[in-house]
Amino acid sequence: MLAGGIPIGIGLMLAGLGGMAILISPEAALIKGGVVSYEVISKYELGVLPLFLLMAHICFAAGASRDFFAVAARFVGHRRGGLALASIGGCAGFGAISGSSLATVATISSVALPEMRKAGYHPGFAAGALAAGGTLGSLVPPSGALIVFGIIAEQSIGKLFAASLIPVATQAISYLVTIILLCAFNPALGPASTRAPWSERLRALGRIADIVALITFVIGGLMIGWFTPTEAASVGVIASLGLLALRGGFTLAALREAVHATLRTAGMIYVIIIGAMLFATFISITGITEAMSGAVVGLHASPVMAIVVMTLVLLLLGSFLDGVALMLLTTPIFLPIAEALGYSPIWFGIFLVRTMELGFVHPPLGLNIYVLQGVAKDLSLGTIFRGVIPFLCADFLHLAAIIAFPAMALWLPKAMGA
Repeated sequence: MLAGGIPIGIGLMLAGLGGMAILISPEAALIKGGVVSYEVISKYELGVLPLFLLMAHICFAAGASRDFFAVAARFVGHRRGGLALASIGGCAGFGAISGSSLATVATISSVALPEMRKAGYHPGFAAGALAAGGTLGSLVPPSGALIVFGIIAEQSIGKLFAASLIPVATQAISYLVTIILLCAFNPALGPASTRAPWSERLRALGRIADIVALITFVIGGLMIGWFTPTEAASVGVIASLGLLALRGGFTLAALREAVHATLRTAGMIYVIIIGAMLFATFISITGITEAMSGAVVGLHASPVMAIVVMTLVLLLLGSFLDGVALMLLTTPIFLPIAEALGYSPIWFGIFLVRTMELGFVHPPLGLNIYVLQGVAKDLSLGTIFRGVIPFLCADFLHLAAIIAFPAMALWLPKAMGA
């Protein structure tokens, strides 16, 4: 169905209902479909998703989306590869607003790519840094992917957000190191530009002070227990409305556009989640997960080896499926196996989203690559894919570290008591 162009939510829904109709009865499948749909729509915890989306769109309307790159460029743009380093910082900062990889790469590349090309950067190197940096949006809180995983897997969203902080920080550092090494071996990739005076740097910092305070308050309050996830998102919406007013953008048109974009995206995600829950119900009825878990345990292979095999399967599927489809299709099957092997579901959520991010930049799908090519239509897909290869190598090393050292994801939630 996916290969035939049917949307992921509808495809999951039809597969789940059809499977239940065959295994049980059409009447039971219809009743279960109604019950699951109502439970999803009425779930209080799911309110966190449209609220964080609304907060993001209000921040877009406030013009806060491009300021992170400007700050980073003022501070490190004068170094070799400095604008590429700034693009990683911009992606990390903007990801904390948007929670989306595609939105991050589309927004930051529209600002950073013209600046890097004007400064004489190699086009493939510049595009590769932006494509890789865009994946930070999937993991940095408030990550939409982690929210969806938390709902599907019935895990604490606050714990998932806390667990993501060290992996996303080390991921960003791995990209920065890659840029520094590439420019050290070949300075022509990212020539140094003019140093910005401190007056410009301080002005740029001032422009993001309000949005940084907003993000710190909302995400920090959630992690230390001041708010539940839904309360944190609600506080974020109110605070972002105040930010919009302070920046002089509080208009009826801006609010209408923010609400419209939120409803459009949230409606699509609700359909996907309903489909995923029906598909997961069908999978549980078949007994596939128990059989696969038993088979894996019966092989007496090490848990790490089983996770490596899962990684290879996810990377293979990620060559043909987008990230959300990959996560929703595989979570009902792989999560019980990971738990049977002794892995924490919180760690598995971080591992799954991190693996999913690789699908945004590796061929043949690589959605971030196509988004970038839409921004810079004169760049060929081959040029962008070649530019992203060094960053893909860094991604694989980082993913291996998460698998080898689960404490990267689990230490902070335990330390914070999240």
